[in-house]
Amino acid sequence: MQDADSQMTYMTALQLRRVRLTLWVSAALLVALGIGWGIFFAIQGQWIMVGVDLIMVSCGVGVWQLFRLGRVRTAFYLMLAVMYLLASGMSLVIDIPSAAVPRSTHLFLLLLGICALVFLHSEKSGLRHWVAAVCFVTFLAFAGSNGGIVTVYLQPDDLRRAGTWVNAFFAVAGIYALLHIATSDIKEKSAREIDLRRGIDNQEFVLLYQPQVTSSGVVVGAEALLRWQHPQRGVISPAEFIELAEQTGLMIPLGLQALRMACADQVRWSAMPEFADLRLSVNVSAQQFRQPNFVDQVRRVIRQTGANPQRLKLELTESLLLHDMDDIVSKMVELRGLGLGFSLDDFGTGYSSLSYLKRLPLDQLKIDQSFVADVLTDSHDAAIARTIIGLGKDLGFDVIAEGVETQGQRDFLMANDCHLFQGYFFSKPLPGADFVRFVMASSSTWPK
Repeated sequence: MQDADSQMTYMTALQLRRVRLTLWVSAALLVALGIGWGIFFAIQGQWIMVGVDLIMVSCGVGVWQLFRLGRVRTAFYLMLAVMYLLASGMSLVIDIPSAAVPRSTHLFLLLLGICALVFLHSEKSGLRHWVAAVCFVTFLAFAGSNGGIVTVYLQPDDLRRAGTWVNAFFAVAGIYALLHIATSDIKEKSAREIDLRRGIDNQEFVLLYQPQVTSSGVVVGAEALLRWQHPQRGVISPAEFIELAEQTGLMIPLGLQALRMACADQVRWSAMPEFADLRLSVNVSAQQFRQPNFVDQVRRVIRQTGANPQRLKLELTESLLLHDMDDIVSKMVELRGLGLGFSLDDFGTGYSSLSYLKRLPLDQLKIDQSFVADVLTDSHDAAIARTIIGLGKDLGFDVIAEGVETQGQRDFLMANDCHLFQGYFFSKPLPGADFVRFVMASSSTWPK
């Protein structure tokens, strides 16, 4: 798992590039328009208009600063709100069409709709299309109407004629930039998919193991964490390839490869007495688990590698539970019959429901690191951690806390009856050889 300190944490590099460029284009457009028109209206002595232009400049600067602070969605919605209100307000009050000069300010609503589609490309489709639809419908309303509110701020036709060229130029330039971002995004994604497929075929992925320990320091298991050992880019974090793998269907062969590697390591270490009772945990994506032949795939890997299924645990995420519960339970029961155990990862962060806990044949609940991080400073996170511990104990599950990084966090969890831990306080994820050495060194201090 990765830490989550900002809205950018779980964005892939490709998403981040698209978002950064989209916000940069939007911010630059606001600043350029605001400065240009602000100077013009200042010369004309129209100070109300200068004030409006200063708002545009301030918004553009604010958007970029928010992005730099990691407040990506806040930056986008600030830009969206300000540009929508300004474009609509100016089209209604300042830029009313006449027989001689058409309206042009509404062109920025078309740009704004395209911007929403590009920026929100990875969001839920309902949100993406709803935001874009509002912009496009408003654009059509102004394009098909000559209406407006006549006030003293209505600009003369001579000024609006020049403004038509300015507004059209910036709107077209913005649309071109956004379409370029979108098409280059598609091209880059295609190239990365080919690279990912090649990496899987060439078996460039490796496993790191993060120890899972008891309060007395005994290593009882480890979570297998996937990394991409890229021949040119070096070690690549899952944040850069997991989402792409899921979007392209490559998570299925990649997950199967990870399971096979973990099983092979377990067999290799099984002769060492220190590993006799260790249980390796392997993450399984919802996409993998939903495969009709998933149980057969696991059975085949165990048979081919000779792994001991009683020393394996599959980690499931709560997103899996959004789908056919009967199918999930059936597969879990069948896999338990082979000897495998189950851990529910990131418990409490998504779709937690007490109704499914009593149906699922689980062995373990994992307290998500987002709760563990602030148990000493946030009373709500502390209460959630205590509740998960109590709930797990009452239901007969083991409870393990991930992301434990300080002694204070460990002591708090121990005081609340949690005695299984995983995190940097004990060890970072280790290559196989280093994990073996860690277990050997730790075993020398175990209670006899």
